[in-house]
Amino acid sequence: MANQYYLVSQLPCIENVDAKGTLPITEKYYRDLCSRFLDPKSLEILESLSLEPPKQETSTGSDFLDKWNERERCLRLALAQIRAAKMKKESEILPGSCTADIVQAARTAVGMDSPLAAEEFLNQYRLETLDSMAPIDIFSVDAVFAYGIRLMLCQRIKLFDKEKGKVSYRKIYDEILGETT
Repeated sequence: MANQYYLVSQLPCIENVDAKGTLPITEKYYRDLCSRFLDPKSLEILESLSLEPPKQETSTGSDFLDKWNERERCLRLALAQIRAAKMKKESEILPGSCTADIVQAARTAVGMDSPLAAEEFLNQYRLETLDSMAPIDIFSVDAVFAYGIRLMLCQRIKLFDKEKGKVSYRKIYDEILGETT
């Protein structure tokens, strides 16, 4: 446990970073730092840390990560269901753990005109969800995992580029219409 105190004290604060801000730490450095201070079981769990939970519910070995994965899985299923309904297609039934706030967030995102605005909204929703789930003990291994998720969410939003998105959208749209050469 003493190692975790030292680890957490070395992790810089990550506030909600927008697409233009810089992060004080990279994911590679975070994982390297964790590898020096966490026990083997926690490191094994850390290696599975991802923004994309497995489609089927599986235990990670961390109650916190299992809850995070369940909420993220529900959000993705709600998004898929709402998009499918808009296209008048069938989709999977939402699990009972899918709460009204998750469904509302998905509806709000799907209803936005701009895919970039929808992704920014969903990223903010995920960060707020993560904050609401964060362990009270900031020196716990689950707090270290929450930090990793926050870092990955902040890195992900920085990948979005409005101009590149327009070019990509136009290319896909033209391919669908068969207007490419």
